[in-house]
Amino acid sequence: MNQGRLAGVAAILTTSFLWGTTGTAATFAPDAGPLAIGAAALGIGGLLQAAIAIPALRGSWSILRTNAAMVAAGAVAVAIYPLAFYSSMHLGGVAIGTVVSLASAPLASGVLERVLERRALSRWWMLATVLGVTGGLLLCLSRLSQLPSSALATGASIVLGLLAGGTYAAYSWVVHRLMQNGAGRAASMGAVFGTGGALLVPVLLITGAPLVASAESFVVASYMALIPMFLGYFLFGYGLSRVKPSTATTLTLSEPAVAAILAVVVVGERLTAAGWVGLGVISAALVVLVLAPTNIPQAESDGVRGARRSGGVIRT
Repeated sequence: MNQGRLAGVAAILTTSFLWGTTGTAATFAPDAGPLAIGAAALGIGGLLQAAIAIPALRGSWSILRTNAAMVAAGAVAVAIYPLAFYSSMHLGGVAIGTVVSLASAPLASGVLERVLERRALSRWWMLATVLGVTGGLLLCLSRLSQLPSSALATGASIVLGLLAGGTYAAYSWVVHRLMQNGAGRAASMGAVFGTGGALLVPVLLITGAPLVASAESFVVASYMALIPMFLGYFLFGYGLSRVKPSTATTLTLSEPAVAAILAVVVVGERLTAAGWVGLGVISAALVVLVLAPTNIPQAESDGVRGARRSGGVIRT
């Protein structure tokens, strides 16, 4: 694996760890609803992304204007994602909300790359995705017995989790595509997340009163906006500049593992044998992605080798 891709993988795994703390952090602000938490976390975090990217936004303005429809689509996905994600966790529990959202994201990313870019998916990615989704399902099943939710709430949680996974894959693809079209990393992240954050401001104004009702809730909201969202998405953008969206979303399957471990260590929840097996399978998926020599499809790899043998020039 080349050093650039390894750095991208490391950045996304760090992001995944930071995101994995959000479920545990939210338990310290029980009076705040999921819409308030989601709007505060990604709304403020998105606006901060835009603030630090102002020079880059000016430099890439013509490219962003040409791709305005793509930026708008990504921003809408950014605005929907936290509302669906935190509502899913609120209704079905941290386990189901996190696992469904993140396990569906790599599949959605793969579909986007296959349909929109006509790109074949690598065998390494397929293996890692199967392992990651299987591990996530085991982790989810191991904690179903702990949920107080009704069947209706659990069903709604799954639907919202699928919506979160789809929007997560969508804005990841948009940011990656903007980079490919010539916008810099900071400009791409700032445009998509800044606009998405602005869309979340009205939601925050309507629902955010409980977040400032106590010092503890304010600290939780500040932590989630600054660390998992602002810093996390800064690192995520760095990673997206070095790996494909499908690889990035598969790597973030480690988030449910982090969330589960923190729930056991900090919150005091218990994990069954199936859950520990699920953590092991997720770890195996990450090992596959980290140790894969490349993440390009087999057919593309064969084409590169053939071009090299014939003296052709390959641009990546």
